Amino acid sequence: MRNYPRPVEKFISVNKTEAGLVCPKCGGHDVKRYPVVSEGGWWNVTKCQVCLHSLDRSRSEQRLGPISTISDLL
Repeated sequence: MRNYPRPVEKFISVNKTEAGLVCPKCGGHDVKRYPVVSEGGWWNVTKCQVCLHSLDRSRSEQRLGPISTISDLL
């Protein structure tokens, strides 16, 4: 049995990038793009951070989303 160290981070997070858009539902200016994972795999989403309205959702071209492995470099 392998012994993995306990994570030290209290929360995990992903880098979100500003989309520079206005939410058509609530008019909020805090719209960001970021990867998410669901039962269907990894997706790239553009969501309003105020009301969580989805402006765009497309399947990620990367097999593991934002996660890189050594085999990806070969």
